[in-house]
Amino acid sequence: MLRISAFRLLGRTGASRLSLLADFNLRHYSSDPLGVRDDTRDARAYFTTPIFYVNAAPHIGHLYSALLADALCRHHRLRVPSAAATRFSTGTDEHGLKIQQAAAAAGLAPSELCDRVSAQFQQLFREADISSTDFIRTTEARHRMAVQHFWGVLKARGLLYKGLYEGWYCASDECFLPEAKVTRQPGPSGDLCPVSLESGHPVSWTKEENYIFRLSQFREPLQRWLRGDPQAITPEPFHHAVLQWLEEELPDLSVSRRSSHLHWGIPVPGDDSQTIYVWLDALVNYLTVIGYPNPEFKSWWPTTSHIIGKDILKFHAIYWPALLLGAGMSPPHRIYVHSHWTVCGQKMSKSLGNVVDPRTCLDRYTVDGFRYFLLRQGVPNWDCDYYGEKVVKLLDSELAFALGGLLNRCTANRINPSGTYPAFCTTCFPSEPGLVGPTGRAQAEDYALVSAVATLPKQVADHYDNFQIYKALEAVSSCVRQTNGFVQRHAPWKLNWESPVDAPWLGTVLHVALECLRVFGTLLQPVTPSLADKLLSRLGVSATERGLGELHFLPRFYGHPCPFEGRRLGPETGVLFPRLDQSRAWLVKAHKT
Repeated sequence: MLRISAFRLLGRTGASRLSLLADFNLRHYSSDPLGVRDDTRDARAYFTTPIFYVNAAPHIGHLYSALLADALCRHHRLRVPSAAATRFSTGTDEHGLKIQQAAAAAGLAPSELCDRVSAQFQQLFREADISSTDFIRTTEARHRMAVQHFWGVLKARGLLYKGLYEGWYCASDECFLPEAKVTRQPGPSGDLCPVSLESGHPVSWTKEENYIFRLSQFREPLQRWLRGDPQAITPEPFHHAVLQWLEEELPDLSVSRRSSHLHWGIPVPGDDSQTIYVWLDALVNYLTVIGYPNPEFKSWWPTTSHIIGKDILKFHAIYWPALLLGAGMSPPHRIYVHSHWTVCGQKMSKSLGNVVDPRTCLDRYTVDGFRYFLLRQGVPNWDCDYYGEKVVKLLDSELAFALGGLLNRCTANRINPSGTYPAFCTTCFPSEPGLVGPTGRAQAEDYALVSAVATLPKQVADHYDNFQIYKALEAVSSCVRQTNGFVQRHAPWKLNWESPVDAPWLGTVLHVALECLRVFGTLLQPVTPSLADKLLSRLGVSATERGLGELHFLPRFYGHPCPFEGRRLGPETGVLFPRLDQSRAWLVKAHKT
């Protein structure tokens, strides 16, 4: 039961006025978010991860969120190299009843627990090469100021009132639940206990006077926002799910707790008897990072893309956009949603003892290897499964053998004794299959390869835009296989540099393969930054030649000069990626001998 007697004081006239105001904000900011005209707006991008709760150490799900955001951010930087054009925030959520309780159980002050666990997240993200520009903690003074200012705006606009809340509260999820979202399950003693229908976490009955946000007034504006922008929430099933939620009643939302019950948080301005609800507090972090309430934030907010897990979709796709509309701002530009990771088919949990430590994985599979695995195998639409053998098989196959083997073949001294980017022969490989003369050796499959790699950057960019990084990597891997087939088909190790017949074709085969490798290295930078750097450095590609704007594939084929032709390759950089299955490596070595 939710009893909010103060709601009736609003009356129909006030309710209609608020709905019209929200609709005006939505329409106004759809055409010109925040009323700001900025020529650099299209070039700018602001990516955010959720801020992670510090009640427990980080797991691979947290790392996955950060890697998705990192890859999107790095790909945007390849498109727009200016460092000032991209911002990327992550951080830790450090307030709330759950933190208060976890600290008490550990015999620590809440601030001590927060310092300890936040440091673990920061260390993990440094080791995983997460390129964030800001790590925010909700216990910082800048955030407290932003939250209290945001609260003041909502209050000044008539969207907050005091009312009696009576109903269920889930401390684990830090959320209020209606009766329809609560079920009963057997507890440790065998008795039926109330739990959240969605998460399975215990709930308790709460009755207290709190501040209430007029969420019910934003149901129709939220529906218009989502129907007017089918890509506002991606992938589509999550967009559809939110619209279905909005078909149901949208009750007003309690946005504070009694300070006597919850002291670890930000006090309500002017009322120390109340603490601001942890989710309102946490969501404002996205504004804090870009300078809210200072005017500078207005040039960044319209470019915001949130990357979140599906378990916090309702908070980001209903509560947060409604709060923003209420404060006179636009909803986020994009909300990218991902699913979860299981371990050997089971949900990760402390009770099962199957929580995977991401730092151990980074050590075992290398930083770039584990980044590649999570982003290659992770499909946002559904849960994905982790187990060690799967990681090893994928990384050995695609990074060690396919990509690493291709680089080794094309740079080996026996095949490329000059250590250069050999010349491309247009008579051996003319721009059109029908022009192949007596000296031409290119086959139909070779033209298919050139076409595939030429279109690969656009294909990859489209996949990033659609939040399908796994498909981008799948496309790259497919082209790597095609390139290996090209090299295998023409067997440059059987050709002779001293032969006037073989030499032009030998150089052309290597030139094409090296050009393919340059494209692969460039496109892999957002996912495997160190490996890509090693690959591009071996090819002699300078730091200023690694953006998407400089990625002109095989220009000699199209009748243009190639800046790399005749250039010396970079110094030997060692094995591109180590074989992880050493038993298989031994078999390969034995076979070769």
